[in-house]
Amino acid sequence: MMEHLRDLKSLHLDGSYVTIGSFDGVHLGHQSLIRHLVAAARKAALPSVVLTFYPHPSVVLRGRRPAFYISTPKEKAALLADLGVDIVITQTFDRHLSRVKALEFLELLRRHLGMRALFAGENFALGHGREGNVAFLKAHCEALGFALHVVEPVLAGGEVISSTRVREALRAGDVARVARYLGRPFVIPGEVVAGSARGKQIGIPTANLKVWEERAFPGSGVYACFARKEGGRWQAVTNIGVRPTFSDNQAQPVIEAHLLDFQGDLYGSHLELVFIERLRDERRFPSPEALIQQIQADIKRAREILNEYVQRSEHG
Repeated sequence: MMEHLRDLKSLHLDGSYVTIGSFDGVHLGHQSLIRHLVAAARKAALPSVVLTFYPHPSVVLRGRRPAFYISTPKEKAALLADLGVDIVITQTFDRHLSRVKALEFLELLRRHLGMRALFAGENFALGHGREGNVAFLKAHCEALGFALHVVEPVLAGGEVISSTRVREALRAGDVARVARYLGRPFVIPGEVVAGSARGKQIGIPTANLKVWEERAFPGSGVYACFARKEGGRWQAVTNIGVRPTFSDNQAQPVIEAHLLDFQGDLYGSHLELVFIERLRDERRFPSPEALIQQIQADIKRAREILNEYVQRSEHG
């Protein structure tokens, strides 16, 4: 059972293997690094520890806003647990921590984690001003009593996979590329809340999803998705945007999903949207009737895409 802690200083280990980073989204590059860590820690019969941060350092230091995080701290910890990590520390990142020098930070790791080995990517750095880069760590690791293991990055289409590239692909609405980076489809969870009932009025009811305001989400458009909630999974067509066909279009994007073949009340339910493929841009239609005709075409295409996805999944 993975242990999830909120403060590095609450832990005192005699020995451990460690990696450090934001790990937002736990993409394929992160997964490769974590697997190296876990395998080596098990061989050494020591706990594997992931030290991660919330808020993200760039949010604190550069004011990154809004719609930034690919995963919540809780989701991130669950993904790391699935990879076999023994201990996750979600450390609060603030201005005080940002001023800690690299050697002082390494001393904290030795004192509280008994760090015997540090696993890092090629561009890793810790400490104030990113002083503790790989060259710095190589120069100091022997004197500080830990081994340094630098893990090569993972490429997709010749590009190094990174959380930044995941966010860029999300903004572009390229959810298929996001899935290639993550090794799984992108998921948005949220609570179904009351909307304008426009969908119901035109015979195509939608579930409006209230999501964490800090979460990154796909750019405006129409998507083929699966909608999951306790008790089942349904095919869905999801629209993200401002409803340009109607006069009451929104200032902020709305995430609303039409669940295919679903009967019942979803208000107040926790729903997860699993994004499989982008269908088209959101656009303004000359009339509600023209919009309905396009939605019917979207539904037909979404069924084809999602049925094919299920077949591929079942056959490996």
